[in-house]
Amino acid sequence: MNQPKRYLDIVLDIRKMISQENIRPGDRIPSERELAETLKVGRSTIREALRSLELLGLIETRRGEGTFLSDYRNHRLVEVLSTFILQDNQSQKDVWETRLIHEISAIRTICGDANSSRLPVWTGFSKRIDEGDFFSREDFVREIMVLSGNRLSLKIWLLLAQYSGNPYKERIIIEETAMLENILAAIRQQDTEKATEGLKTWIAWLQKETGKDDDDS
Repeated sequence: MNQPKRYLDIVLDIRKMISQENIRPGDRIPSERELAETLKVGRSTIREALRSLELLGLIETRRGEGTFLSDYRNHRLVEVLSTFILQDNQSQKDVWETRLIHEISAIRTICGDANSSRLPVWTGFSKRIDEGDFFSREDFVREIMVLSGNRLSLKIWLLLAQYSGNPYKERIIIEETAMLENILAAIRQQDTEKATEGLKTWIAWLQKETGKDDDDS
């Protein structure tokens, strides 16, 4: 039995369909239902793939009208990222590593700034962990990216996170709480080395866990 297609394969199939049907910028693309029937996958998978394309600026949804191919040719960042990420499944390792570069840079910026490192949000995350209120991984990492103050880095990170399978979409689990506590403590202490090493350790663990999930699919 063939394994179910991953959403990145669906993204590639949609792009191939757009090319084959000669759909031009401004033209409407097939609906979720039509794509699901044509590609023989669930609508939730189609929805995730379309969201990925929309994040890259390749399509746009107009309420009450449908989804249309965007004129993205003048967006150089989008063009570079989409060309690289969407063409080759083997690029996933590079996507993970590039995303981590942005995350490490953000955490270094925060640790180097007394005000940012002492914000109540870090204590708040620790308190929630202690109380068993396990927030989403995305909440945690996105806070790091936002508070670093680099908007371009944040936008690139959002794209890279999406195209590495969005490893942050789930809530944290008990096995990773100690790692997150170490990162949070290091941020509050402005210990850049400890914070970055803690982040690398957590990401490596997360990548391994995500890989396991992929193997089971």
